[in-house]
Amino acid sequence: MRYSLKQLHVFLKVAHYQNISKAAGDLAMSQSAVSSALSDFEKHYSMRLFDRNGRKLQLNELGRAIRPQAQALFEQAQAFEQQLLQQSTIPALKVGAALTIGNYLAVGIMARYMKQHPGAQVQLHVANSATISEQVRNFELDIGLIEGELQHPELEVFPWRKDELVVFCSPTHPLATQTSISDKELLSARWILRENGSGTRQTFNRAMSGLVAKMDVGLELEHTEAIKRAVEADLGISCLSRVTLNDAFKRGNLIPLNVPQRNFRRHFYFILHRQKYLSNAIKSWIDLCEQTQPR
Repeated sequence: MRYSLKQLHVFLKVAHYQNISKAAGDLAMSQSAVSSALSDFEKHYSMRLFDRNGRKLQLNELGRAIRPQAQALFEQAQAFEQQLLQQSTIPALKVGAALTIGNYLAVGIMARYMKQHPGAQVQLHVANSATISEQVRNFELDIGLIEGELQHPELEVFPWRKDELVVFCSPTHPLATQTSISDKELLSARWILRENGSGTRQTFNRAMSGLVAKMDVGLELEHTEAIKRAVEADLGISCLSRVTLNDAFKRGNLIPLNVPQRNFRRHFYFILHRQKYLSNAIKSWIDLCEQTQPR
């Protein structure tokens, strides 16, 4: 074998930061040591993995092609080393969750994961579905939980659990007493919606096909709680996951609206890089997620 795991680690860190200085800081190595390890790796195989422009580095086509396999190989080596050292077989885990999942479901799952695996290190990153997908693609996250449908050649996407969106308003809104809301009434309302790029907005746009371009969208907000407060203040009506609204419906702070002619059903999804090593940590997280069923 003409390469070392150290060289793989250096390559992966430089590929992540595309900067020798930042990679050296993360690896606790000198910049010259990082440069030397990367140079030796390339020279062994007479290849160039980065385009260089002064101090700037950018992965070239070959570098992008081998990065997933290098990532998977290095992670398998880490898991093997843990077993040899007779340490916990549950390594550190980086989870990404779209906003609805992250704020209303993932924290509870994380608590159960850490109880099941004392001492396990778990990082939870919460952002919209588009951002989480990109971070999984770049190996910044081990696994993602997203709300919208996604197709990408580098990502494996499979369903986790069912969900549905609900149109809602304040108790004092004129539509609150309606038994059913027509398309005409949907178009006459002022809307407060999630931003483009979120899984919730993707599902909403699909459900409202034919109406979206004509809708009066007064506000676009990134946070569900902000949207709920704005609706309570009678700034408009909205549409969010039932997961985020159940408590408010029980209290009577918000009122669900019946829109029978529109389909708001959807799934939450797991996403993994196709080249990602399926570690015990990832398997354990998926198992716990699948035990979490809709109320």
